[in-house]
Amino acid sequence: MHDSGWMNHAPKMRQPNAMPSQKAKSIVPTGWFGKFTPAMAFRDFPKQQQGVQLLQRSLQRGRLAHAYLFTGHQLDELEALARTLAKTLNCLQPVAGKNTAGPTSLPLAPVDCCDHCLSCRKIEHANHADVHWVRPESKTRIITVEQMRDLMKEIQLKPAEAEYKVAVIVAADRLRVEAANAFLKTLEEPPAKSILLLLTTEPQRLLETILSRCLRLSFAGDGPGQLASAQLEWLTAFSEQAATAQKSLLGRYRLADVLLQKLNEIKAATEESLKARSPIEQYPDAEKNLVEKWEEELSAGIEAEYRRQRTDLLLALQWWLRDVWLQTLGQPAQSPKPEVQSTDGLLNFPQLTGTRQVARRISSQDALVNLQVMEQLQRWLGTNVQEALALEVGLLKLRL
Repeated sequence: MHDSGWMNHAPKMRQPNAMPSQKAKSIVPTGWFGKFTPAMAFRDFPKQQQGVQLLQRSLQRGRLAHAYLFTGHQLDELEALARTLAKTLNCLQPVAGKNTAGPTSLPLAPVDCCDHCLSCRKIEHANHADVHWVRPESKTRIITVEQMRDLMKEIQLKPAEAEYKVAVIVAADRLRVEAANAFLKTLEEPPAKSILLLLTTEPQRLLETILSRCLRLSFAGDGPGQLASAQLEWLTAFSEQAATAQKSLLGRYRLADVLLQKLNEIKAATEESLKARSPIEQYPDAEKNLVEKWEEELSAGIEAEYRRQRTDLLLALQWWLRDVWLQTLGQPAQSPKPEVQSTDGLLNFPQLTGTRQVARRISSQDALVNLQVMEQLQRWLGTNVQEALALEVGLLKLRL
C-alpha cells in the first residue's frame, strides 16, 4: 500500500548518496503485505463520497476544522483519505471548486489535488517536510508520549515549504493516556495553518476529551469495505474448508491451522518487506549506534504492522461469520414463520458458497456465539496474552 512515516517523516538528504544523520527517519509500507496502491485523489473514492463531499464543502467555504477524526473499517483506506486531504491543502495545481467563502473575485477554492505536482508526489512518498505521521511503533502497538511531544514540536514550527502543516495520527485509539493528555492543549488550540487528522477503526476506545475536540467523519459505510485480493482469496479458501470440514474438534483444529498458516505468511512477508525498505539495507556503513537504533525500530515496526494486518484478517473473518449468522436466520426450518424473507441482500460476501453450507448445520444461536467468540479473541489479542494460545482457545470455541 502507500508509504508512511516510520517515525514522523522520511529522511531528508541533500545528496543521493549522503550518509544519514542521527535524526534520519525511514519509511514503512502500511497495506496488505506491504504492497503499494497507485496515488489517489478524492475522485478515486467513489464509495466514500458522502464524507469526501463534506470535506470538499468545507474547503470551498474556507471553514476546514482544525482537527478531524476519521473513522472506518480499514486503516489503510483512512490513511489514503488523510493523505489526499494533505495533498489537496498543499497542491501546487489543485482542482478548483466554486468559491463560497467571499466575493466572486477571490481565487477559486481547491477541492481536490492534481496528484502529480511536486508537492503531491512528496506527500505521496512521505517525504514532505510539512506533513508528519505518527503511528504505533512499539511491539505493544502503543503511541507513546515521546512520539506526541516530538509531533507537537514539529507542529509549532511554521510551514517550511507549503501553506499548511498536517499531522496524521494513525490508530489514534492506541494513544497512551499520558500521550493523549499531553496532546490535548495542541488539539484544542493548534497553531494557525495546521490541520490535525486522527484515524481509527475503534473510536469507542478514544478518550472523551479527545473525541470532544475533533470533528468526526465516518467512512465506514455499511459493510467491511472492499477486501484486498489476497484477503478475499484466503477468506474464500477458509469458508470452503469450513463447509467441507466435519462439525467436530478435529475440524476446528484444521481451521485453526489454516488461519495460523496465513498469519505466518503475513509475518514473513511483512518482515521481508520492511527489512528491504529499512535504512539498514540502504546504509550498511552507518554508525553502530545508529544501526542499533534502526534495528530496534525495525523490530517494533514489523510487530506493529503484523498486528495491524492480523486485526484486519480477523475482522474479515468476523464479517464472514456475520454472513453465516444472517443465513441461519433465513433458514425456513429455524423460523417460526414459513414466509421468511431472504437475507442474501444483506451479505457482505454473497459470492462465498461455503457460507450457506455452514449455516445449514448450525443454529442461529451457535452463529451468534461465533461472533461473540471473535470479539473476545480480538480483545485478548489487544493485551499481552500469548498469541498462539489465544488463537487456539478462541478458534476451538467456534461452533462450525
